[in-house]
Amino acid sequence: MPRILYVTDLAYEARGRRYCDEDIHLTARLRADFDLALCDPRDAVALMDAFDAVVVRNSGPVLTYQKSYDAFRDHALATGARVYNPLSGRADMAGKQYLLDLHAAGFPVIPTVDRAEDLHRLPDMDRYVVKPKLGADSMGLKIVHADEARALATGDVLVQPCVDFAYEVSFYFVDHDFQYALYAPHPDRRWQLEPYAPTVEDLEFARRFVDWNTLDHGIQRVDACRAPGGELLLVELEDLNPYLSLDVLGEETRDAFVSAMKTSLHRFLEVTPASR
Repeated sequence: MPRILYVTDLAYEARGRRYCDEDIHLTARLRADFDLALCDPRDAVALMDAFDAVVVRNSGPVLTYQKSYDAFRDHALATGARVYNPLSGRADMAGKQYLLDLHAAGFPVIPTVDRAEDLHRLPDMDRYVVKPKLGADSMGLKIVHADEARALATGDVLVQPCVDFAYEVSFYFVDHDFQYALYAPHPDRRWQLEPYAPTVEDLEFARRFVDWNTLDHGIQRVDACRAPGGELLLVELEDLNPYLSLDVLGEETRDAFVSAMKTSLHRFLEVTPASR
């Protein structure tokens, strides 16, 4: 059977979620199809050459182990290692610059700028959200007034209007295939999720970003908010290690996701050239 190195930080403590439970469940299911070993992201470089592919899952915010992650990327690219998700992602995997680019290109994204001279392009609000371009899991996120936003907007942060949205909703894809959607009906409780039945328009919205990202293989989560006008706006396109909230799903949906992930991994191993 193919040998998979599954990268996860089982000790990472996330607000409102237990990453370790999700990876324990997933790896228990994947073992039926793959010879599997788990490792911390800080150990990946030392171990990865002995495996047919590396699967990056709930490995936590890269900021907490930036040097190790940079070494992992450099080694994978230098050796041609198979990494799932592939390292060619254009969204969160590469930082938050894509939100600026998509907003400038007219995509339905929360209005986003990074410099004080561009703040006039945002709606006039009492409060703004400021977050690092390389942030994750709300690390470094601040809600500030306009004067402070202007002082902080020096090019290395994103500034967005603090939108009073109705709810947040996430769409989960394996390769380019939609799997399920979950939403947080209470805006102040982001990770108290419930199943969400997307409309045709909702799925068209989400697919637009998955198609933009051009990843042929892997798992992506499209996070959006329902704006006051009723439209969906992109909050984040997670293409590195999106948490899947599998514990919220019914058994049938969870089984279908695991099956889709297995099929995707087999396809990835078949079509992606080996590094040795």
